[in-house]
Parts: sequence; C-alpha cells; structure tokens
Amino acid sequence: MAKSRLVYTCNQCGYESPKWNGKCPSCGAWNSFEEEIAESVPAGGRASGSNALDLSQRIMELSDIGSDADIRYKTGLGELDRVLGGGIVKGSLVLLGGEPGIGKSTILLQICQYLGREHSVLYISGEESARQIKLRAKRLGVDSENLYILTATDAEAIASTIASSAPDIAIIDSIQTMNISRISSSPGSLTQVRECTNLFMHTAKSQEIPVIIVGHVNKDGAIAGPKVMEHIVDAVLHFEGERHQSYRLLRAVKNRFGSTNEIGVFEMLDKGLAEVANPSQMLLAGRPHNVSGTCVACVMEGTRPILAEVQALASKTSYSAPRRMATGFDYNRLYIIIAVLEKRLGLYMSTLDVYLNIVGGFSLDEPAGDLPVAMALYSAVMDKQIDEQLIAFGEIGLGGEVRSVSHISQRIHEAERMGFRTCVVPKQSMRSIDTKEHDIEIIPVSDLKQAFSLIK
Repeated sequence: MAKSRLVYTCNQCGYESPKWNGKCPSCGAWNSFEEEIAESVPAGGRASGSNALDLSQRIMELSDIGSDADIRYKTGLGELDRVLGGGIVKGSLVLLGGEPGIGKSTILLQICQYLGREHSVLYISGEESARQIKLRAKRLGVDSENLYILTATDAEAIASTIASSAPDIAIIDSIQTMNISRISSSPGSLTQVRECTNLFMHTAKSQEIPVIIVGHVNKDGAIAGPKVMEHIVDAVLHFEGERHQSYRLLRAVKNRFGSTNEIGVFEMLDKGLAEVANPSQMLLAGRPHNVSGTCVACVMEGTRPILAEVQALASKTSYSAPRRMATGFDYNRLYIIIAVLEKRLGLYMSTLDVYLNIVGGFSLDEPAGDLPVAMALYSAVMDKQIDEQLIAFGEIGLGGEVRSVSHISQRIHEAERMGFRTCVVPKQSMRSIDTKEHDIEIIPVSDLKQAFSLIK
C-alpha cells in the first residue's frame, strides 16, 4: 500500500522539495513553496521496460494525417472568436482566468445560448447549484434546449460522464473545486489542480471534445495552481479590467491555434457582457477640450489598431526628489523619455512632479507610444494645447530622433476612420505610405524638435 509523505511544491514550476525553501532552486521564484501530501509509488509499481507497450503501429506520417476545414466552433461573440483565433478548436483544452466577479462564468453561459443552436453543451459546475445556474441563465436570457447542467466535483466521474454522454462542448466551472478521490490533498491544492487538468486534457484529446476550464487567480494576479497547468492546456485566456468599471479586456496569454496578440473588448451590462466593436471610440469618449497635456496614440493589438488617449500632468514639486507616476505605461520608459527631453531639448523637469495616465485602463506597451507620450509631456510642461484632431505615433531614440514603427498604413486608416485630420508619423515610414489612399494630412517628422513645432 502506498504511503503518504509531506512535500513542498513550487506553485510556479512544480519543483518538489522535502523541506520549505524561501527561493525555488529551479525557477528562482520567491515564497512559492506550498505544503502538500504526496503519495509515494510502491516498490515494483512502475512498469519495467520489458512490459512496456510497443507503439510503433501508431506512428503516422504527417502527410497521412487528415485536417478537416471545419474544426472550429463559433461562439457567437466575435471578440471571443478573435482572441481564440477563429473559434473553439475541436479537442482543445482552454483555460479562462480572471479576478472574482470579472465575468468568467457570465461569458461562458452566454456563449451556451449560441452554441446550443447546433451543438450540445454540458455545463459542469462545482460552485453553484443547478437552481442558482438557472436563475443566472434566466437573467442573461439563456434558454437553449441543448444546454445540460451537471453539478459535481469528482473529476474522474466527470471525465467518465463526458466520455459516455459525448457532448459537443464541455465547460467546467471551476478547476479549483474539482478533486480526485484517490489523492489525499484537498481540492484546490497544487496536486489536485494539476492532476485534474491532466485528466480533462486526456478526455478532450481522446474524445475530440473541446473542454473550457475556469480558473481563479491568486493575490498576485496569476492563475491559482502550478505553472505546469498552463503548459498542459492549449490556450490560456485572461480577463482583465477593474470590477468597478464596465469595460473588460480579454487577452490570450497562450494559444496553440492562433495569435496571442489579439484582444477582445467587452462591456458589462445588466444582462451580461456585450461586445465593443469599436474600442477606439470607447477609449476616446469624454476627451477634455482646450486642455494641455493630452495627445492621442495608436497602438496595434495583433491585427487591430486601437486609439488611446495619453494624459500628462506636470506640477511644481514640494519634495526634495520629484515624483514620477505612470498608469498604463512602462515606468522605466517614462524616465528615459524625460531624460531625452532634458538632454536633447533642454526641457528641465527636475523641479516638477510628472504624472502620466493612459485613459480607460488601457496599456500602452509598444514603442509607437513614445512620440505621443513625449508630446503630451511637452504640452503639459509648456502649457500649450495640442490640436484635438491630431494623432501621433513613433518610437523615440536616445538621440531625440523619431524612428519608424510597423503597420503604419493600418494606423493611419484607423485615425482617418475616427475623424482625425492630422497624423504625425516618423519620416522613415513615408516610403511605405501611399498618400493618395488617405484623405488625412500626414506630417513626417525626423526628430522631436519638428514634432514639438506643431504644438502652438
């Protein structure tokens, strides 16, 4: 009979140690070890090499493997399909994570209404009763006849039920409530989460049934459980956004069947999540008029250009060392831009507190945001207004030069569609622009001096 032993497991990489360590010797994470009970394998329990199965008959050539064109299920939400790469792939295992109350269970129950038109959906809940799910479905307007509800927490019984009932799609809410009875640790522990995920992965692959798993996050914002769990699944989706704000961002952290650069934008309403087809309009809503320190930037999220408002504020400091704060922008990158402005243009800010904000909870994390940030800072310090119909994008070098960025035509098209009249672009990017295709005024600049001369 197997004996239980106490081990400490890293929740980031799964490294096991007989004693607690402050720092994981495998991945270097601090305070990541958690106590759990592991069962040792009895002597003679492992299969010897002579008893191993011969799998040579299952070897296949790549050219002999068929690939059906219709291998994805549309969810009815274009934003979710965009993030998934076109829909839910048959036999895939998708992990959806996010803060409590962000809308994970809501969006999954909503897509059941559309999927239930042509497919059977099995919704398995370990957190709510069937009556509670019915009340939530009634509020969201979900009444599909092909939606079936199961409330259970035994992972082995659930996997067997999925295999026998053979639904087209299975949804498990959530993985932290599932458990395998033969494992002595409690539900939600590292071992339980890892083994349950592995069990559902084998079920999805062997039965060609896509399985969507809901995962909670810990206080650090990462999905609770070992990092190994994210390696097992095919796609990892993250719901982002403040609970007290109505907008939600859906990102793909990992996706074996699509790009990880796409994002989906939703708005939380009384009757569930609604798609935001035009995120640029949402992020630019409520822009202040006749105020200095604001500039519009254009960033690429995968193949989608999105306009975002950059706000900067510079005020006289009352401290010996001025404060620097950035929301939605890299803090270290802000320091570099300030240093370039001081060195190359003589715009000294050593006595000013600088605050930078990207409106709408959006993150400006690509080099194209450098130029609008610099223009917003210059506008705030000099108290000069930037034209409301002007948009800028470009990377800034340490010499004060404005360098080219990618997807220049898509950015200009988006600015033109949103009604902007002037577009400030790097001069090096002009060779890839056909000015005859655009009705917007395109102004090329080679350095910051030329860009700042447009602010009057």
